Amino acid sequence: MIPPLIRLLGVTKRYGSGEAELMALKGIDLDITAGEFVAIMGPSGSGKSTAMNILGCLDTPTAGQYLFKGAHVEALKRDQRARLRRRFLGFVFQGFNLLARTSAQENVELPLLYRGDSAKERRTAAAKALQQVGLAGWEKHTPAELSGGQQQRVAIARAIATEPAVVLADEPTGNLDTKRSHEIMGLLLALNRDHGITVLMVTHEPDMAAYARRMVHFVDGLVAKDMANPHPITAAPVGLSVAETT
Repeated sequence: MIPPLIRLLGVTKRYGSGEAELMALKGIDLDITAGEFVAIMGPSGSGKSTAMNILGCLDTPTAGQYLFKGAHVEALKRDQRARLRRRFLGFVFQGFNLLARTSAQENVELPLLYRGDSAKERRTAAAKALQQVGLAGWEKHTPAELSGGQQQRVAIARAIATEPAVVLADEPTGNLDTKRSHEIMGLLLALNRDHGITVLMVTHEPDMAAYARRMVHFVDGLVAKDMANPHPITAAPVGLSVAETT
């Protein structure tokens, strides 16, 4: 059997101490295979966001093991975790998190700059990523000149410019209307299906989770349900264009 790309074993996360102690995770076991599209769901306070922060190397577990490609992430130092993020992980957030006075091209180049790529390498990779999300020709536009859906496309281009193994998407459609939400989900689906990128997505919207092939439900700091989606959506609704700009 192929070993999992990601493995959580008995992962706990405690915040505070004494009467103020909060156990956000109470012993999570979770395997993610390369190429999966997983929706992580659960009510507020269920632990799903804490789990995503740990998976994204933005936080560390209090106890337990986190293995990425067999390496023990929980044992890494902060700079080592940062290198792992830059090399293997891409992030998409609900709020886009774009630099307001910076062009789409420059926003997408940012993680490549942090990684130390040359100017030529950054330009080439950013142009390729923007083309992949249907924004070729929009490189010089600032966020203020783009629609919400286009801004999220820039954010996705930024996430994939480094050619990550995993994209972690935290409520990626939370600030979009229904039509734009399905466009973005169709794009994430294509990146997963056509480019083999593993997608881990936190969402509270069942119609967005329906694009995932697997659903993991968190309740009270535990995995309450982990199931295959028997009827995943395999394409965005007819009539939606990945390059639509209105």
